[in-house]
Amino acid sequence: MEASAALSLQSCSWIGSEKVGRKTSGFARLSNRCLEERKVSMLRFGDPRRSGASIRTGHAERKIFCCHKKPSDLLGGTGSENFHNSFDEALVLKRKSEEVLPYLSGRCIYLVGMMGSGKSTVGKILAEVLCYSFFDSDKLVEQAVGVSSVAQIFKEYSEAFFRDNESEVLKDLSSMRRLVVATGGGAVIRPINWKYMKQGITIWLDVPLEALARRIAAVGTASRPLLHQEPGDPYTKAFAKLTALSEQRGKAYANADARVSLELIVQILQIKRAMGMFMRLHQRILRLRH
Repeated sequence: MEASAALSLQSCSWIGSEKVGRKTSGFARLSNRCLEERKVSMLRFGDPRRSGASIRTGHAERKIFCCHKKPSDLLGGTGSENFHNSFDEALVLKRKSEEVLPYLSGRCIYLVGMMGSGKSTVGKILAEVLCYSFFDSDKLVEQAVGVSSVAQIFKEYSEAFFRDNESEVLKDLSSMRRLVVATGGGAVIRPINWKYMKQGITIWLDVPLEALARRIAAVGTASRPLLHQEPGDPYTKAFAKLTALSEQRGKAYANADARVSLELIVQILQIKRAMGMFMRLHQRILRLRH
């Protein structure tokens, strides 16, 4: 695909699976502001209680992330001018997103990768720059089933039940345009999901397992049903499980149109966490003063 070649750019290590010629010169750079906020048509999902049934109960609506938002709005708070330079990595990603825009022709972008690899964080940045709408497929499944978390679905139903509904969500999304979709870590294991995702552009966020394990151990495993039941030290069990999952899913992830080898995303996630800590500390100081 054309987009995969445009993703093969400098320091971010975007590695495309297909090649195409250079971008022609008549494309205007993306405006700093969206002309107007567009809404995605409502997704209608149906009764998920029947395994494999079309999801038709409830609906979800998402507004796009408009191009005038600052990086600090996306990465963990309103921020401060003192931290402007901390967001260079996010700005690099934004510039690369602008360069790929002419090749997309409105096609959706599906982000795949291991749990904790930053799909939601990166997806929001991409959606902002491209004036696309952002969806998290896990959240859509939760809304359709009527529960608060994927972990609850695994507990009350089963992993297979979740996977069936995940496939239905991806099927519905595949008929739409101008979306950035953060998929669940296991979405790649079903061939039917690739059929849906290949209607757009698929990008694999490939983050070192050590970095993933550290991040998951730091935030806890309660929201990670494949990890939460494992006994032992959080980092050790996270790394062991991630290693096993990587061996199972590695070839599936490699089906993506492009691979992003990601020290960059690790840096973005670290910045997001640091900014969150700073803002909480700042708010605490303000409360003490009053």
